[in-house]
Amino acid sequence: MKSRLLFAALALAVSIPAFAGEFVSLFDGKTLSGWKNPYDWGQIDIVNGEIHLTGEKKFFVVTEKTYGDFIFEGDILLPEGQANSGFMFRAHAEKNKVFGYQAEVDGDANRKWSGGLYDEGRRMWFISPIKGNKESEAAFRARAGDAFKRNDWNTYRIECRGKSLKIFVNGVLTTDVEDDKDASGVIAIQHHGEKGQTYKFRNLRIQELK
Repeated sequence: MKSRLLFAALALAVSIPAFAGEFVSLFDGKTLSGWKNPYDWGQIDIVNGEIHLTGEKKFFVVTEKTYGDFIFEGDILLPEGQANSGFMFRAHAEKNKVFGYQAEVDGDANRKWSGGLYDEGRRMWFISPIKGNKESEAAFRARAGDAFKRNDWNTYRIECRGKSLKIFVNGVLTTDVEDDKDASGVIAIQHHGEKGQTYKFRNLRIQELK
């Protein structure tokens, strides 16, 4: 019995460092402290503890800090009509340009690619799913199912541990792949560019992993 208890204690001790950090809010609900807009366009408003993005061209709002291994969580509400967005992670920000990994938020009720992994500005749909590969697309839809709620708030969870990249939509694991293109970068939220549309975000938080 003692040996089993000792083994369990050691196993627990080994597992703790991977989750040593605590969740920290990335948005204080009142200001854009810790965030910036690298674009010359895009309207950002804070309304009732939410970040509202409005614009006529695609833009991203990015964290000032970069992150490597982490667990990120955030809520998004798409506008009605044509809409598309995403949570960028381990991404890169330049003047009027953001590129890299993106957890897809798909407003197309027929395509249903929410929770997919898109490589913004580079490889695009290269892995989850592979665009044009019917088997890959079908497998993705089978994984994601109806996890995404088109006209409601949706909670995304992104886990990055080395090459391991996981995306969850409302608790459903939609993407589980390995890729070593980027080891760290910024977190970003997106307005896709539909004129007059407002994208809403809330409860943005992160747990850095050791």
